[in-house]
Amino acid sequence: MGRGPSIEGRKNAEDAKRAKVFTKLIREITVATRAGVADPASNPRLRAAVDKALSANMTKDTIERAIKRGSGADGGADMQELRYEGYGPAGIALIIECFTDNPTRTVAEVRHALTKHGGNLGTSGSVAFQFARVGELVFATGGDEAAEEKVLEAALEAGADDVVNEHGESTVLCAPENFEAVQQALAAAGLDAQHAGVGMRPNNRVAVPDDALEALQDLLDKLDALDDVSEVSHNALLPSEAAG
Repeated sequence: MGRGPSIEGRKNAEDAKRAKVFTKLIREITVATRAGVADPASNPRLRAAVDKALSANMTKDTIERAIKRGSGADGGADMQELRYEGYGPAGIALIIECFTDNPTRTVAEVRHALTKHGGNLGTSGSVAFQFARVGELVFATGGDEAAEEKVLEAALEAGADDVVNEHGESTVLCAPENFEAVQQALAAAGLDAQHAGVGMRPNNRVAVPDDALEALQDLLDKLDALDDVSEVSHNALLPSEAAG
């Protein structure tokens, strides 16, 4: 009689996933430090990266080592931030943001993933015009009108630009330069975001043909699994979102 995965096996898989998340977060902290100063109080981008790492239960010692690397110690000076643009199956637009110490390796891995799943790497600017860089804070409101109204009132009071209610979530949108102030105001109002950050949001989402869905999801999973990839933005309307 077959048996499911052992407790040890599941733990090993969880540990491996956690290690990969930590690798990405450490690189993000390193690059954020390089882009500004090593003090989170004076570097909003670094402060956001540190907050994200703390939310993932990263130890303060690990965070401090990442900041030290970003200051130029232990090879951190070699880390750089890169963005690739391309297309996935059915012409879905993709923006792939990376932190890497080896651009040659990174572009080869990204190109291989795209090609293997029916996509291709584009030139700089080929899809970026289809996206806008915005601050996003996502709250689980479950379609409850009172909860949505609370988020809306707090967001507008905080200086946000818009609130989108869909799929049981309320997404607060703001200009990148206002993100930190909006985040602090919403937290002060007692609202706990499921996700918060500044990223690329598509101007419009497009439906994906049924015969391309599996290849697209496989591609997104493959890109996310690459150590050098920090964020993948796309303009696909996935079935779970359409159903919501």
